[in-house]
Amino acid sequence: MPNIKVIIPAYNEENSIAQVINDIPKIVNEVIVVNNNSNDNTAKNATNAGATVLTELNKGYGYACLKGMDYISNQNSKPDIIVFLDGDYSDYPEELIKLINPIINDNIDLVIGARNKNLRAPDSMTPQQVFGNWLATLLMKFIFRARFTDLGPFRAIKYEKLLALHMQDKTYGWTVEMQLNALKQKLTYVEIPVKYRQRIGVSKVSGTIKGSIFAGLAILGWIFKYSIKK
Repeated sequence: MPNIKVIIPAYNEENSIAQVINDIPKIVNEVIVVNNNSNDNTAKNATNAGATVLTELNKGYGYACLKGMDYISNQNSKPDIIVFLDGDYSDYPEELIKLINPIINDNIDLVIGARNKNLRAPDSMTPQQVFGNWLATLLMKFIFRARFTDLGPFRAIKYEKLLALHMQDKTYGWTVEMQLNALKQKLTYVEIPVKYRQRIGVSKVSGTIKGSIFAGLAILGWIFKYSIKK
């Protein structure tokens, strides 16, 4: 089996983080929770559930992901596959097997867990999330001829390919930057439909007007930035 590590950015997810960790298949070599300046028991609960817990004081999804990557870069044994997963229990961690299979069996570089409508629980995604995903992937289709239908955070990627992307985004544009970079570098990619349920707690991004606006601007900013470079 390949060496698989999971990175989970987490901000105030004390009520869900242990459930996420406990549902991750045992084939994973290490679960890394990046405590993104939480003011609750996220770190404690993640530690008790068996995860490696890092602290990132700068708030932002990208900051947390980069912290996890930096930690891995300093390990002697490097992973083959990195899986990114949210800490709010909206995804089904056991479906990690579905995401890594195309990498292991078909040599695919990047696998996105697509939150298809027929597998989503009612109201599990806000209207602004649905619209934002539709608009972003539509633009990527017309500008870059991409086949993406979602910017879902549940994803798996070969570690060496992830490093080659030279990820930069610190906040809301992490997922779309990864997909745009993958297109630019001509990585092989597929989408795998995954189930999606209502998250535990309130989203810090799509659950607020401010978060939705900033996330939308970050996503569109990355798309237009890459369209100019094209």
